[in-house]
Amino acid sequence: MDDEFDVIVIGGGGAGLAAAVSAAEDGASVLLFESERELGGSTQLSAGLFTAAGTSVQRALGIEDSPDKFFQHYMDLNQWVLRPGLIHAFCENAGPTLEWLIGLGLEVPAAVSGNAHQPGLTRAGVEDVWRGHVPKDQGYGLVQVLAGAARAHSVEVVLGTRVEKLLVQQGRVAGVVADGIDMQAKAVVVASGGFARDPEFLDRYFPDVREAGESLFVVAAPGSRGDHLRFGENIGAALTGHGWGLLMPTVYFQRQHHWQSGFPPASRIHVNPQGRRFMDEDASYAVSTGILDQHGGYGWMIFDEKARTGLAPGYTDWTAERVAEEVAAGRTVRAGSWDELAAAIGVPAAALRTSIDRWNAEVPAGQDTEFRRHVSLAAKGVTEPLDPIETGPFYAARILPAELVCTHTGLEIDARAAVLDTTGAPVAGLFAAGEAGGGVLGQRYVGGGNAVANALTMGRIAGRSAALASRPLSNAQGR
Repeated sequence: MDDEFDVIVIGGGGAGLAAAVSAAEDGASVLLFESERELGGSTQLSAGLFTAAGTSVQRALGIEDSPDKFFQHYMDLNQWVLRPGLIHAFCENAGPTLEWLIGLGLEVPAAVSGNAHQPGLTRAGVEDVWRGHVPKDQGYGLVQVLAGAARAHSVEVVLGTRVEKLLVQQGRVAGVVADGIDMQAKAVVVASGGFARDPEFLDRYFPDVREAGESLFVVAAPGSRGDHLRFGENIGAALTGHGWGLLMPTVYFQRQHHWQSGFPPASRIHVNPQGRRFMDEDASYAVSTGILDQHGGYGWMIFDEKARTGLAPGYTDWTAERVAEEVAAGRTVRAGSWDELAAAIGVPAAALRTSIDRWNAEVPAGQDTEFRRHVSLAAKGVTEPLDPIETGPFYAARILPAELVCTHTGLEIDARAAVLDTTGAPVAGLFAAGEAGGGVLGQRYVGGGNAVANALTMGRIAGRSAALASRPLSNAQGR
């Protein structure tokens, strides 16, 4: 191993791999440290969905879109609390980053997709046009393409090695310490992921997760231990995104990603603690957690016996047998009539009956005048009418934001992915991306593919910026 590299990348997930490959493409010698025994991080565990605007895939399907439209939507959804310059840079570069990935060998067919697991273009959130690009082989495919490019560009990868701290010399970041050994570099990219696996950091920076209690489960990669926060504390970096992250609503007994746990029945209704239906049951998680927050933080998912017995076998949570087990344990409610169910879950019987009657009158007929679920179902490719909820016994399970996917508190970065100190000045020689780079993932998750697009887009920008900063006489960083 060389004594000094142009660029050292901390983290081998999507952001780190994108940074390493892009820096190497620009002629930098690159060393990448990954704390776990394989590359991929949370990106490899994801569906690989990538949100972007103005892409070749959209154009092939006749969809007119642009980075500026994407920017407007992104900022509006986040109520303009994010820094416009950074978000515009992200939106402007997301499309080119997707094209870059396609050029490296990623397959994203120009086809309409009904979900995050069918390659093509899908509805990612509450967007005005579809921007969710689903690659072949999901997040695993993304990682394999980037890992192959890293090998082709002679990126040196060290697995199973956790970086301990950053080296600072003469006012700039000049390398890292790993396994007690100083490794010199002209620039460093922090792409170590989030902090979903660190209870102390969760309490400090995303305390809302504690509202889920015992129902909380984490799907982020094991390496999501908040190392970027430790690095930031040691060098006086600014943080941004306090209190933000992606908590997805799930039924209380779900414990894994839905492709492992299974899917709830399509014929279901969500009612609030007052017994009233309060949302489109297929609303994007870009907004559904916020909707739950407005109704006391939880609701009830209600379905009938036909829906229970119709659940597909082979999953870990959403199966007919698992629901029966939860009933036997006294955690899921079962009742022979709507009035009995209402009493068991503590909601007004009249309100529950009104909600059920209205749902049964409209949704199975292909219309939903209250919450327009027929639009969400159509986007998922559902063409068969849903069954009414009318076959007893009836079931109710608590639904709440309990699936922790990613955290948004990170090192504050600018449009070049340069880390800023508490005065707003760039920290010389230091860049960050993905969950480690704060300010792109906001208070409202824009929709499926937001985190992956952020990781790869800002990772690519960070790698290119770090490569530029590593060159002699470069005035791109700290000048």
